[in-house]
Amino acid sequence: MSRIGLFITCVNDALYPSTPKAVVAVLERLGYEVDFPAAQTCCGQMHANSGYRRDAGVLARSFEAVFDSYDAVVTPSGSCAAMVRDQYPDLTGSDIGRRVYELSEFLLDVAEVEDVGARFPHSVTYHPTCHGTRALGLGDKPLRLLRAVEDIELVELPEADQCCGFGGTFALKNSEVSSAMLADKCRHASGTGAEYLAAADNSCLTHIGGGISRSGGPRPVHYAEILASDA
Repeated sequence: MSRIGLFITCVNDALYPSTPKAVVAVLERLGYEVDFPAAQTCCGQMHANSGYRRDAGVLARSFEAVFDSYDAVVTPSGSCAAMVRDQYPDLTGSDIGRRVYELSEFLLDVAEVEDVGARFPHSVTYHPTCHGTRALGLGDKPLRLLRAVEDIELVELPEADQCCGFGGTFALKNSEVSSAMLADKCRHASGTGAEYLAAADNSCLTHIGGGISRSGGPRPVHYAEILASDA
């Protein structure tokens, strides 16, 4: 595969730059060259999900223009990958989603690698995010990668398949329901006794992290940062 483009996403660009840096570290460790097209911007997910389809279409066409020349586009976000794959065909008629991969999809399905050479001597529990699970069908792919990390201790998260309550604007428009869902997730996470809680979307980790900061529990971390670790 000759050209790989990194799509970092808005949330990571603004709040979690260490996550896309971790993606680059993992891919370069495996011998890939990764480009970062500076003209990239939002994929339009927030706009599309809020009913602003015209604005979402503008952003979708921008994404297509920026990443059109790449053989694969890798992103550390299940929700943004799902946006491009599921909604772009309807918004613009584009099939670029066939070349967009959430990190675990690329590593396992394209690179055909489970052990990326990471070491993380800590206990970790894993939350499978809704978009990754239901829209992309990631299944246990991130967990397969985490299981191969040296010295990691994986702790099962009770009711792991239950939503954390974020859902983008859902957390704002349905705050009471969202808060109740978050409380359940934080209680289960804290009950594992794990040091870290990993997931495939920093948006969900932001929501869970907010709850944990008030109630106590494992430290949120994107699983890409665990895969990039060698300490």
